[in-house]
Amino acid sequence: MTNNTHFDYIIIGNGLAGLQLAVKMANDTFFNEKRIALIDASKKDTNDKTWSFWETEPSQWNNITYKSWSKASIITSKKSIELNLNPYSYKTIRSIDFYNLAKESLSKKNNIEFFIDHVTIVNENENVNVITHKNNYTAIHVFDSRIPELFSIHLKKYISIVQHFKGWVIKTENDFFDNNKLTMMDYRLKDGQQTTFTYVLPFSKTEALVEFTYFTPQVVNENTYDDFIKIYIKDYLKIENYSIIETEKGEIPMTNFPFAKFNTNKITKIGTGGGWVKGSTGYSFKLTENKVDKIIANIKTGKTPSANLFKSRFKFYDKVFLKVLKDENHKGEWIFYQFYNKNSIQTMFRFLDEESSFIEELKIMWSLFSWSFIKAFFKTL
Repeated sequence: MTNNTHFDYIIIGNGLAGLQLAVKMANDTFFNEKRIALIDASKKDTNDKTWSFWETEPSQWNNITYKSWSKASIITSKKSIELNLNPYSYKTIRSIDFYNLAKESLSKKNNIEFFIDHVTIVNENENVNVITHKNNYTAIHVFDSRIPELFSIHLKKYISIVQHFKGWVIKTENDFFDNNKLTMMDYRLKDGQQTTFTYVLPFSKTEALVEFTYFTPQVVNENTYDDFIKIYIKDYLKIENYSIIETEKGEIPMTNFPFAKFNTNKITKIGTGGGWVKGSTGYSFKLTENKVDKIIANIKTGKTPSANLFKSRFKFYDKVFLKVLKDENHKGEWIFYQFYNKNSIQTMFRFLDEESSFIEELKIMWSLFSWSFIKAFFKTL
């Protein structure tokens, strides 16, 4: 008789990492006979965020891409840098479209089950015990997206800042936006000497996401974001009449906290809880896709799922960037100006995707050569 609460794999959290992993398993015949459970307290039936990323064609995400752009600009107090992204496209996906695509795909598999429940305890014994509000489950291996409790307790021991933001999707009365070009970073509007920038994604000629973002140790009152968005729309976009049709806000940890130390032979931390967010920039979408591919390859070759998920040299680069941003937060504009003014956007995309060559990385490091980075480099060592 089958134990209905025992699974080969349990995935805790139906976010970006959990659902990407589940879909990858569902599409691989290796897992056809494996029982897989997904546990999340949310039904994932609302559009709670958007994900933006760059990639070349072809892409598995084309059918749910909400908008893509072939051009971008970086605007600083010194100059505006115009970028032709080819062969990359910069894309945005709405979370609700991703959730629906994943759930539709997974619902067709008889070996995959969803449980709407809240996980309270995970214990590793002969199997892994997963205790929820409603039931107890066991699994041979668990993929856990929850952030470790020790993260907030010991955070001061590590280099950490927060990418925090709020955005408005606005609609104008007349055609206004160039919907073929996004503004990746506009540094002209600042909150004091902190690293802040505005991000503009035009979805059409009359509709765009305008988002004010901080890379700082502390978050701010929600009204502060609203005030800066209003100023940017009025003084920089020169738009007087518009309506707000949607809002979004978020906080993304940028840190060198050792999430990977919480991986074991039977438990793999994934997503933000696994340190899959790039420490220096907060990007995660394509890194998640790459790490999911690595996990699947590890399982199929008999390795521990978390084996070789991280490249040590990129962890080091991130740590140096974080050290500068933490110690000299006003340097953010200068860092990203140097990035995109002295390196091609294609090289930068490869670097941020952790697919660059060592020679390319040396050139990027040289473009940031300064006393601030020399100090951060040796402190990091």
